[in-house]
Parts: sequence; structure tokens; C-alpha cells
Amino acid sequence: MERRQPDGIERSIESSLTMIKEAGFDGISTSCVDPARVALIARALAGTGLAVEGTCFPQTIDDLKAAIDLGRQLGALHLNVQPDVRPRRVADCIPLLEGWIKLAQEAGMPIYFETHRNRMTTDLLFTLDLMDRVSEMRMLSDLSHVLLGREFWYPISDEDEALVRQVLDRTWAFHGRIASREQIQVEITFPQHKVWLDLFLRWWEYGFRSWRKRAGVDALLSFACELGPRPYAITDREGNDTTDRWEEALLIKSLVRDLFERTAVDAQLALEQGSLA
Repeated sequence: MERRQPDGIERSIESSLTMIKEAGFDGISTSCVDPARVALIARALAGTGLAVEGTCFPQTIDDLKAAIDLGRQLGALHLNVQPDVRPRRVADCIPLLEGWIKLAQEAGMPIYFETHRNRMTTDLLFTLDLMDRVSEMRMLSDLSHVLLGREFWYPISDEDEALVRQVLDRTWAFHGRIASREQIQVEITFPQHKVWLDLFLRWWEYGFRSWRKRAGVDALLSFACELGPRPYAITDREGNDTTDRWEEALLIKSLVRDLFERTAVDAQLALEQGSLA
């Protein structure tokens, strides 16, 4: 919802929440780092009915305690954890991951670890090794970082597809940014980028189907239409976005909801056919 345009105009928290609500979104994703800003957002959220995903960037186990407290103020469904440490060895990550998971379990706050560059999860293969070592590690998939970080060739090879699916089979929430193998966020309404949009829709469909096999009947799946401002967004010479990110977020919402509903219908049909067999 940040503009970061040359005119310097930014929306208020209240106007952003009104836009989000009126556009039919179910909730927001916001940082759980600054207590003062969290307090402002909590007051603005009152009565809106919007759900909340919190995000934090812990460097130590204790760092997560403050984020959990702030997440509770917002009534967060879960915390998206971006581990802001970059050990070179898997073994050095294990105590941190296990400590965060234990702390979150004791607090009753679900946490998911995001695939993200410049974090503990910056490399796909390293992240898969972490997942192998920590069975309780639940993921939040932002596959734009995976695609860009590994710079997969297109079409995606069977080997690379299998690696992505390993993450998706442990994914409990999504961030919806579309990347190419060279850029973290491309303009999805440009025809030359349709190949990347189609790729991500295919990955998300697989992820939704995988999640349905693991999740409870009343479980909620969080999907954030996360189209960031510059430097994520590509800009022109004057620093203006090359497309309307809000309109593209609405397009993603529509496409993803259709996709999610289709997987729900397919899952119900499979269940009914299984009961008749």
C-alpha cells in the first residue's frame, strides 16, 4: 500500500484499510516490529473485520517474544518469520529454528518461515536442508525469491520443479509476487511477462492442492497479494511505477480466488468419489 512515488504523497493507514476492505480483501499483512505503528494499526483495524498476518525479522530467539506480543495486539492469525541471520552452516541454524518454534508453540502463535533473499532462507538448497533437519519447520512461500535466487532456466526443468514442490509441500501461507529469472517483481499485465504469471499460477495451484491434503476442514490459508513499491517495483526515469500496482493486486486476488475455489471443488469431488468407491 506504500506509493513511494516522486510526488511524495502517501495514504493514511485509515484510507489504506478502507481501500482494502472495499476491494473485497479479507485482511492485511503488516510488520510487527515498531510498537507505536502497531498501536496505530490496531486502532485503525477496530471494527473492520480484517484479518492480520504479522511479519517479523528476529535475529535471536528472544527477538520473537516481542513480535508475538505485537502480533497479539493485532489479533494476528500467524507470524511470518524472516530470520535475519545468515549462518553458513545448517548446524548453526538448528538451535535458532528450534528455539523459535518452541517459543511460538508455548505462546500459541503459529509461525511460518518465509523463503526470502538475504535471510537464513536465502538459498533454496540450504532451506531444503533446514527443512530436512527441522521437521516442525512450516514454510511461507514467496516463490519470487526462489525463482530469482536460483535463476531457473525456463521452461522449468523436472529437477527444479521437484525442488519447488518440496517447499510447497511444507507451505502453510503464501506471498503473491511474480518474478522472472532476472527480476524480483515484473509487471504482470505486460504480455511478455505472461509466461511468468502462468508459472506462478501453476505453482500456487499445486501448493493449494498440497495444503488441502494437510490442513484441517476449518483451516484458513493466507495469501498476501504482495506487490511492493520501489525498489521492488520497476520504475521509469522519473521514479514512477511502470504499472498500477493496486490494479495488479486486484487482478492477482481475482485469479488466486478462482484458483483456490477450483481446488476446493476438485477436493470435494475427490472426496465424494472416494466415499463411493
